[in-house]
Amino acid sequence: MDLPIGKKIYFASDFHLGIPDKASSLAREKRLCAWLDEIKHDAQELYLVGDLFDAWFEYKNVIPKGYSRFMGKLAELSDNGLHIEVFTGNHDLWMRGYFEEELNIPVHHTAIRREYNGKKFLIAHGDGLGPGDHGYKLLKKVLRSSVSQWLYRRIHPDTGVGMASKLSRMGPKHEVEEKPFQGPEKEWLVQFCLDTLQHEHIDYFIFGHRHIAIEYPLPQNSMYVNLGDWLKYDSYAAFDGNDLKLKYYKQK
Repeated sequence: MDLPIGKKIYFASDFHLGIPDKASSLAREKRLCAWLDEIKHDAQELYLVGDLFDAWFEYKNVIPKGYSRFMGKLAELSDNGLHIEVFTGNHDLWMRGYFEEELNIPVHHTAIRREYNGKKFLIAHGDGLGPGDHGYKLLKKVLRSSVSQWLYRRIHPDTGVGMASKLSRMGPKHEVEEKPFQGPEKEWLVQFCLDTLQHEHIDYFIFGHRHIAIEYPLPQNSMYVNLGDWLKYDSYAAFDGNDLKLKYYKQK
């Protein structure tokens, strides 16, 4: 696909709406909506690359309370013709049709590939990719299984959503501290990129999950881009048809 002149592809991830408390989450949600209003004028497509919520579980007829401004903004943009695609992350992997049915937004559970202006992109949240983290990879299979989700839906939503939120808060405190870049040998996503380049050329690997905003050059003129988050950086990436750059939102 070739981008129309003046149009851009946008990428953002790891909003973690819901933490650490209602007030700060609401302020973050308002910043996100302001950013979405700002980019809608030149956005051709928008990719939201996982962990939009810190805890999310879709029942058949119920979704978690809150996030009305964010969801309404997505509905508005989608209704006005902006193509949006969403990825599940490790905090919101229990998406089962609400975004597709209510917002006309496709949801991806695994990596996808896209091509714009001759540049090849591989896009994924990033959890469970690369070597290591075997315990999480096993847990992810369990959590994503239809049997596990069917059983969880037997729990009343007040209890089920509350349990999911509590378990999420017991995990890494992303809003407090995140490990800095560990070097290519210790970064599993970099290792995934290097392994992929052995048999396939990708110009841009776009990931979230790691909560660091970084553009890391790879062999073959490839680039690993981690989108950072909106807990610390308010960061995103934009592709203008020639180059992809990390940017940082400054609310006007």
